[in-house]
Amino acid sequence: MSITNRRQALKTLAVAALPLQAAPRTTLAIRGGDFWINGKPTYPGRTWRGHRIEGLLLNSRMVQGIFDDENPQTASRWAYPDTGKWDAERNTREFIAAMPEWRKHGLLAFDISLQGGSPQGYSKDQPWRNSAIAPDGSLKAAHMKRLERILDRADSLGMVAMVCVFYFGQDEHLAGDDAVRRAVRETAQWLASRKYRNILFEVANECDNNAYQQPLIKPDRIVQLFEEVRRVAKFPLSASFNGGRIPAENVIAASDYVLLHGNGVKEPARIEQMVEQVRASRTYRGQPILFNEDDHFDFDKPENNFAAAISRRASWGYFDPGKSDYSDGYQCPPVNWGINTERKRQFFAMVKEITGA
Repeated sequence: MSITNRRQALKTLAVAALPLQAAPRTTLAIRGGDFWINGKPTYPGRTWRGHRIEGLLLNSRMVQGIFDDENPQTASRWAYPDTGKWDAERNTREFIAAMPEWRKHGLLAFDISLQGGSPQGYSKDQPWRNSAIAPDGSLKAAHMKRLERILDRADSLGMVAMVCVFYFGQDEHLAGDDAVRRAVRETAQWLASRKYRNILFEVANECDNNAYQQPLIKPDRIVQLFEEVRRVAKFPLSASFNGGRIPAENVIAASDYVLLHGNGVKEPARIEQMVEQVRASRTYRGQPILFNEDDHFDFDKPENNFAAAISRRASWGYFDPGKSDYSDGYQCPPVNWGINTERKRQFFAMVKEITGA
């Protein structure tokens, strides 16, 4: 073999040795008011208490899967009890390890956020720095590598990830409109470049919250960010509003699915009313309606917010903030991502009953 041919052969072997981008296994679609996965409606043929479950997307708020606190003054708050230290990589590993058990119980989707959620559950002041987004709107490599591992696992399990970009209390560190636009654009490009098809894109969590500092994220302008995403990718888009509130008509009009929150809604009848109010909106056009955050439980009772949403053909999402004790809840680090408390067991038992998993 000549030197030239030998060099060409080595180049061919080197190319062959490069890892290939795996073809996506899980493809999400919205058809009418239903969610479909891999060419079939979710929970095909399933009914519960006379209500059609087929086409719904039961979910849980798991937004801290890539959490890390860059503020040295607050990072020690999230230490694991067995090591006395916070460990972002451990958090993601344990998240991924728990995912098959969620799926086994019939959970098809989870919410994860580039700026997390309050690690104290409900906080007016948020001194921690939990964001995958740099001040100029670029994405931080370490956070995105952790997200990639989670999304790859979701793809292999047939699960949908609701990827949220902005969270109040963290948006204030962005430099302004250009940075905000860059953040949503680069997030969409990053997801598209990895060929994910199992994504629901949530531009912002509770965009009407007064804590937001960036004007572009607020309800009157947020649809401009929808347009930024649509220029580079075709993910289904939405944005959520505060608990108990109905999204503004401009947001309903621009959304591919309509997000609702049940926080602060103590009466299941109000959950039903919220769904009907969305459907009565002049800009509603039949999109699926999905709760992706509700901190009311009563799973052992015949009437609860979960059942109320199902009765009005709306998907429902569990929000259990917890206590930063490596046991309770799914939002306050360090999080135990397992089904390890009575409340978590009751939720997943109800998911299993409803879906027939």
